[in-house]
Amino acid sequence: MIPATSSGTAGLDSGTRQLTRVLVLFSLSGSLDQQRPSLGSLVDRFDFGRFALHLKSSEAVLPVPVLVEDVAPGELRLPHGDHGLALASAEFAVLATPRGDITLVLDCEFTGPTPPDALAAWLADTCFDRDLIALGARPLLEVLGQRLAPREPLAFGQNVHQLVFPGGELREELLGADAAGQSVVLNEIVYRGRMATSQAPNLRNHGTTLSAHGRGVSVHAGWAEHVENGLTLVAIGMVSALAVLQRTRLAAFEAMRANQQASASSPYEIRSLISQLSAGVNELQLDLAFGVEAYVDSLLIPEMVMEAFQSSLRDALGIRDSLDNSARMVERLTSVISARSAALDAELSERDDRRDRTVSVLVAIATLIALPPTLLLAFFGVNAKTVNSHLSIFDARYLPAYLLAWVPFLVLAVIGYVRIIRTGRRSGPLLTPTAPIPAQRPPSGS
Repeated sequence: MIPATSSGTAGLDSGTRQLTRVLVLFSLSGSLDQQRPSLGSLVDRFDFGRFALHLKSSEAVLPVPVLVEDVAPGELRLPHGDHGLALASAEFAVLATPRGDITLVLDCEFTGPTPPDALAAWLADTCFDRDLIALGARPLLEVLGQRLAPREPLAFGQNVHQLVFPGGELREELLGADAAGQSVVLNEIVYRGRMATSQAPNLRNHGTTLSAHGRGVSVHAGWAEHVENGLTLVAIGMVSALAVLQRTRLAAFEAMRANQQASASSPYEIRSLISQLSAGVNELQLDLAFGVEAYVDSLLIPEMVMEAFQSSLRDALGIRDSLDNSARMVERLTSVISARSAALDAELSERDDRRDRTVSVLVAIATLIALPPTLLLAFFGVNAKTVNSHLSIFDARYLPAYLLAWVPFLVLAVIGYVRIIRTGRRSGPLLTPTAPIPAQRPPSGS
């Protein structure tokens, strides 16, 4: 955000501008090193005038600049030329939010006249052919990658917003024209002349200030520099929030697909899957809270101009509805993961019960088998007259002893087996029915 050639004071929000200023905001995908030092806070680096007090109290949630560099006007090259516009100065700034979302800000000023049709063509180039923007002979993102050394390669995201602050003749034309003339010029810039019947949402103080915008382009005329920077910060928050919403939506679908397609053959693998899904859902919730909700209300700059622009742009981008839908998706994904965890716990509990029953049966069988031989060995080991040391223990004379030792245990085993079979075949409800719920009474008077 270049120091602008506009006049005004911190106490006066309106001002005059000689050179047309355009800021292009690109959302970037990729990942920067979390340990990379920032260049200080936005409030300390750029002029926000009387809004600085609000921003100072919210520094923890604001993006921070990690790279700011001036660009020689001749170095910035668009794929279809400059469209007859002459750059007076250019600067790019890379901003990163606390959640690691990256926004590239390209700040340009033009010297000389800036006709609406030429400006619209320049805006179209920087939006639709942004992958072809170059600094010198190299692509813009290649230069940024060399400067930043990101952990993951940088790429342009889906979201772009362009702010136009008209100066000179264009400013006078916008502020001096009647409503019909204003609409024609705004349509040329905001909608690039493709929607002749559209009317951009606008905030207007006739002859002094004007703000109008579509989804991708904003036009703000007659504002002082600190207001321009404040409007830019609002737009940065909207672009970043929209990028987070889109990333969150994709991540939620990936988590759902992983949950559906996962195969596991052991409780350890299932627990590992549930742990990974839960960690992913936690990150999605943090993204929604601190990457979207933190930027879509008026708490950052509670001023009427900022609130009007933020509210209107938020509605145009559909962020509020998208946020609600994404939050419901994440909530239901959480419910699915909780249900899978509960099913795993129930399965493990049932398996433990089966294992305990098996062990109990084995112990009972072992005891049943061991007791009769123990009794017989005790009988043959005593020094009694009925035991003849010259006879084999398998002699038929000892048959009554064998029957006495084995028959009671066999009878006990049969009785237990019959009882188990009868219990398993018992019919009837497992739960006692509760009292019926009384019908709701109709409201009185109906």
